[in-house]
Amino acid sequence: MRLTTTLAAAAALAVSGVAATAGGMAEPVMDKPVVMADPVPAPAASSVSPTYIVVGVLAALLIAAAVAED
Repeated sequence: MRLTTTLAAAAALAVSGVAATAGGMAEPVMDKPVVMADPVPAPAASSVSPTYIVVGVLAALLIAAAVAED
């Protein structure tokens, strides 16, 4: 029982010592101000979906094949 009491007292002192010096005595670190750069605008994208272009090319090939059979 005496060993348990001694260990509990030692643990309490250790925890209180850590808590007392948690902030430390060092000077606070002051970070440099963050400068936000203007983002580069993205290049303009096409308003036509690539799927429509593929379907249009396939339709043109089918029409050309149908006309060539005559």
